[in-house]
Amino acid sequence: MSTQEVAQKLVQLCREGKNVDAVNELYADNIISLEHPGTPMERTEGKEGVLGKNYQWYESVSDVHSVEISDPVITGNFFAVAMDMDVTYKKSGRMQMSEIAVYQVKDGKVVFEQFHYSM
Repeated sequence: MSTQEVAQKLVQLCREGKNVDAVNELYADNIISLEHPGTPMERTEGKEGVLGKNYQWYESVSDVHSVEISDPVITGNFFAVAMDMDVTYKKSGRMQMSEIAVYQVKDGKVVFEQFHYSM
């Protein structure tokens, strides 16, 4: 798959709420995932680790009110999307979050992702 094809498929699956399917289908086994510095999952390595991070996030949420994901912006083997979420967390209540996610693709798989957001 080309970077554009990976980007379009990832956006499609995430818009459908199928984030775990996106990881299983589109991520390399040696994926590196970076979150905001100082957060518990600041750096996660490997597909199983990223899946675990996704499952932990789902476990921490009581309600997802809305999720909006932009079309991807693609250059070379990188793409980025904006994500806006309105979520109620079990421990901290309702929050609105906006972030930019940057992805790197190699050999048709996502090998790197980094999320930029304010805490």
